[in-house]
Amino acid sequence: MLNIVLFGPPGAGKGTQAEMLVTKYNLCHLSTGDVFRYNIKNETELGVLAKGFMDQGKLVPDEVTIKLLISEVEKNPQAEGFIFDGFPRTTPQAEALDKILTERGTSINMMIALDVEKAELTERLKNRALSSGRADDADPEIIENRIKVYMDETFPLKEFYDQQGKFIKVNGHGTIEDITARLFETIDLALA
Repeated sequence: MLNIVLFGPPGAGKGTQAEMLVTKYNLCHLSTGDVFRYNIKNETELGVLAKGFMDQGKLVPDEVTIKLLISEVEKNPQAEGFIFDGFPRTTPQAEALDKILTERGTSINMMIALDVEKAELTERLKNRALSSGRADDADPEIIENRIKVYMDETFPLKEFYDQQGKFIKVNGHGTIEDITARLFETIDLALA
């Protein structure tokens, strides 16, 4: 089973690249952002709770996110592997993910970090706001806060996976196709 944590700041291209990886490696894409947005749109209890945090550019609390993830993994028992996009975001979430996967006889194979400079991230988020209508991508203060939260709270996960020999950094600049080619090469080398 191939399990990948796709890592990077908001606007790095995780969702776009995850689609390419799902197709090539026959994986199940678990995007906490997509799941939260679905729940927000449908005004579920989880969605209302998550919206309050997301509207402020804050992370949804670990307990809520972990319950959501377990539910999503359990909905896909036939999966040949998973791409975790937007999860884990904290060390407690990474530890919980390890426990969940170990209980199912598998583990994370690698954490791939899309490396993109801040100016490029800001531009991508502004463009995404125009094309997708995502209000959280349109406000410069929220963008700045989301990048700061990533650097302060999520980036330290690099150490968690680096200590396990699973951290791989990939250049996230260039065309979608260039980045995809680098990801395929990186994964194929790691699996060889």
